[in-house]
Amino acid sequence: MNLMIMGAGLMVVASLAFTNANYQPKPWPVPDAQKNKANPLKGDASSIAVGKTLYNTHCKSCHGTKGKGDGSKAAQLDTECGDFTSSAFQAQTDGAMFYKTFEGRKDMPSFKKKIPEADEIWSIVNYMRTLK
Repeated sequence: MNLMIMGAGLMVVASLAFTNANYQPKPWPVPDAQKNKANPLKGDASSIAVGKTLYNTHCKSCHGTKGKGDGSKAAQLDTECGDFTSSAFQAQTDGAMFYKTFEGRKDMPSFKKKIPEADEIWSIVNYMRTLK
């Protein structure tokens, strides 16, 4: 009996490991007008410092200190946080990053009310660019 329970437990663990190893995030389409929106701020030290402060306040708990999606709240979410250091993430346009931060979806909250100043969200985008 104990061997059957252990075997069943191992199968569950193995299937979870396989599922996580093959996880593919659901596509997050961004309208062309938003995707092609240019960042009005230069990625200079001032903008990056503002972005880092805002990131640490609003983003770090889920996305982690280094943007790897391993923040203290990440395990509680139904969706993956993503890895901001990945080439796939960094290949996005600034406009796409802005749109996703501004609009949100599912576990990712919208920041249009929490951070209503567009320049502050652009500063977060500039900071996320440093996480590669």
